[in-house]
Amino acid sequence: MGFDEMDVDTIWMDGEFVDWEDAQIHVLTHGLHYGTGVFEGARCYDTENGPALFRWEEHVDRLFQSCKPYEMEIGHSHEELTEATKELIRRQDLSSCYIRPLVYYGYKSLGVSPQDCPTKTTIAVWPWGAYLGEDAIENGIDVKVSSWRKHASSQIPTNAKTTGLYVNSLLAGEEARRNGFAEAIVLNKEGNVAEGPGENLFLVRDGEIFTPGLSESILDGITRNAVIRIARDLGYTVHDTVSISRGELNTADELFFTGSAAEVTPIKRVDNVTIGEGTRGPITEEIQQKFFDVVERRTDEYEEWFEYVEA
Repeated sequence: MGFDEMDVDTIWMDGEFVDWEDAQIHVLTHGLHYGTGVFEGARCYDTENGPALFRWEEHVDRLFQSCKPYEMEIGHSHEELTEATKELIRRQDLSSCYIRPLVYYGYKSLGVSPQDCPTKTTIAVWPWGAYLGEDAIENGIDVKVSSWRKHASSQIPTNAKTTGLYVNSLLAGEEARRNGFAEAIVLNKEGNVAEGPGENLFLVRDGEIFTPGLSESILDGITRNAVIRIARDLGYTVHDTVSISRGELNTADELFFTGSAAEVTPIKRVDNVTIGEGTRGPITEEIQQKFFDVVERRTDEYEEWFEYVEA
């Protein structure tokens, strides 16, 4: 669904609510030319207590942390960003939505150094269903191991969610889709599994769960961390500091992606190899069901993960 088909009409830009069509920037904006921006992707879920932001404080904290390597100073507090997001949701009467905060170097000069450029901050919200398709949540997706490698943290900080770095994700994802797959898996420079273009990856083997550690050039996913907590609380052993070789993907009992957009999405095939029975595996299904019970507040567990729009 394109933005023009959605019933959204307002964006927050540096302390002001502006009409969607008027949320524009100069063509010589530094971030447009050099990818000097950081962003977050969060979700607001429809619950019996009204719209609720999921792990919002963690997303805002990561946004501020992502700014540090680029010496960006957000001119707004955590509380201001939170209230702006809630007000956007209220103004547009959204019961659930995706949330996109963005911080970037704006228009002033166009040398590689952004020293004269102002730091700009925007927030947009819009309805967004299952990122990889509604069918994917239940039946899983086919993925391709990409020929493109994930950059190493010695080259560019991998734990900052930087706009420019997502050209790597775009190349990997579009390569997969051109070849008939729904999504990609990206290997790191050592040839081990890193993540998906916009997702963290989990592997199930012999009843235990494995996910690449932070040293494997992954983003420290907020949904990843939630799923690790949920899985451990369900009684599973989770290994979250491991290296996973490409070959281990083929012999996994189950695989699944996690992410704010992807939520918990099973993987049924990698390249031409069927994973397990070629369907959503039982452990994936249990974790996925628990995750959706939590975010849709069908259980009162993990209440600390939620920020209600109408507090």
